[in-house]
Amino acid sequence: MRLTWAQPEDLLAHELVQSAVEGKDVSAVRARWVAAGGDPVPAVSGAGPRPASPALRALARELLDELGALPAGPAPDEPDGWDAIAASLPPAPGLSERVWGLAPRRGLGVAPPDNTAGYDRVSGAWTGRAAGCLLGKPVEKIPREGIEEILRATGRWPLDRWFTAAGLPGEVAQRWPWNRRSAVTSLEENIDGMPEDDDLNYPMLALTLLETHGRGFTTEDVAQLWLDNLPAGRVFTAERAAYRNVLDARPVPETATHHNPFREWIGALIRTDVFGWVSPGDVRAAARLAWTDARLSHTRNGVYGAMWAAGLASAAMVCATVDEVLDAAETVIPPQSRLARAVRFGRELAAEGDGANPEQEVRFGLDRLHAAYGDLHWVHVLNNAAVIAYALAKGGGEFGPSVSIAVTAGWDTDSAAATVGGVVGALRGVDGIGERWSAPLDGRIATSLPGGEQRIADLAARTTALARKFGEERA
Repeated sequence: MRLTWAQPEDLLAHELVQSAVEGKDVSAVRARWVAAGGDPVPAVSGAGPRPASPALRALARELLDELGALPAGPAPDEPDGWDAIAASLPPAPGLSERVWGLAPRRGLGVAPPDNTAGYDRVSGAWTGRAAGCLLGKPVEKIPREGIEEILRATGRWPLDRWFTAAGLPGEVAQRWPWNRRSAVTSLEENIDGMPEDDDLNYPMLALTLLETHGRGFTTEDVAQLWLDNLPAGRVFTAERAAYRNVLDARPVPETATHHNPFREWIGALIRTDVFGWVSPGDVRAAARLAWTDARLSHTRNGVYGAMWAAGLASAAMVCATVDEVLDAAETVIPPQSRLARAVRFGRELAAEGDGANPEQEVRFGLDRLHAAYGDLHWVHVLNNAAVIAYALAKGGGEFGPSVSIAVTAGWDTDSAAATVGGVVGALRGVDGIGERWSAPLDGRIATSLPGGEQRIADLAARTTALARKFGEERA
């Protein structure tokens, strides 16, 4: 059995990287591993090409424990505890005083102050998140150059519609194979609603969490929810490690650190949009909920990514423009952290150019992003957060261009585009997303969670009800 994201020999290679980032001296451990015949190069897809012998696997476990026991270097700009994080943050932007429906939506004037305005934004957010995720699914794990070659070979460059295998030359398909799980559900010719994806499973779980426990849920409540509802085979990277640690009865926050080299990857970021959607304009409250969820599986920048995504989602519920959303969300991440620097870098790159040649500008911007973060794994939080910030800012609040930039950037294509799609979908509403992107979803999201397939309209209604309930509790 080839088990991804869990075999000790694969975890060790990634842990050597993560421990070094945290200021640990890994040289002795690395030398012992290499001398024993271990591969120090992290696997791209979660498992190396050759299974380890029992002796080598046992050594990998031993060395993982040794790395875990080493002291990390000081990181005063990247605290883990909520109080320390909150103390580092600038003042909140004050968006929570806005009333749903009074903020003008870009290109659509001022929405009337009625009870449908919040639902409209939430429905757009769910729809946009699903559509963005679906666009990126078939090319997940394919590098940027492969995505461009596929699109050029099928006459779809620059990307402005779904991927297709129609007309794709065999040699290109062989060189850049589709994501094997997603191609059968995510190409233009076979889309039938939104197929299952962890980028949608986690928001649905968050909705259940809030309905069950309210805003006072604990990290342990999140762990129990996973055990009760989430099949182990539907979790990956840091979540798979945390799931194993929960079953091993390890306490929070050890669930995020024990044999978990993925603790600063993107997994927590994809889980927290709902915390923002139920906290319209209250970005600090959304970030606090996200922190509580994220610490089950992540540390430092992995947690900040979750807080930032929740801040984006919260601001998108009330703001008028994507720049205003980005400004508000930056106030919930430690300003000197690596995550904050990645977000600022993405926004700065997006501001360059005069718009005369959009394709060339985007290519240059993505070149710069890859030059800065190309050494990271494609599921890391820093490179993907920089892409999300860049795509949002460069897309200018237009749905198609925004999610397309996120996908053609490479790296974690479905997750980045899902976050981007959720923000722009909230700003534009379902009508502003456009039929090209919304119609193939048919308002349906498949899932293996209890209850099976979900209707976006029902999810939006439940989310809106929670937002109004929590708003009344705060009033």
